[in-house]
Amino acid sequence: MISHEHTTSGTVRILRQPNNDRVLTLENLDTSNGPDVHVWLSAADVVEGTGGWFVAGAADHYDLGVIKGNQGNQVYAIPAGVDLKRYKSVDLWCVQFSVSFGAAKLTF
Repeated sequence: MISHEHTTSGTVRILRQPNNDRVLTLENLDTSNGPDVHVWLSAADVVEGTGGWFVAGAADHYDLGVIKGNQGNQVYAIPAGVDLKRYKSVDLWCVQFSVSFGAAKLTF
């Protein structure tokens, strides 16, 4: 992950489970606490620096839910109907302030 509004680090991966369900994992996540931070699959490119802080807000996205914590490992289910080809990145998006905490390019 790269940092945006808040210093953010960690690894994002999409995994397919033995039953063919897909999950997004955030591994070794370290970011700031914040209000209303969600994990988004985003159609936006990852842009480093302050230029990337607001990019995801203007792009199509799928909200996987509120972040489970600001540190450690986390797993988020990806519903079967979500077409991952539509999304380029994962974004930790603060809904309340419309700003990205951090983002990562989505790879499979």
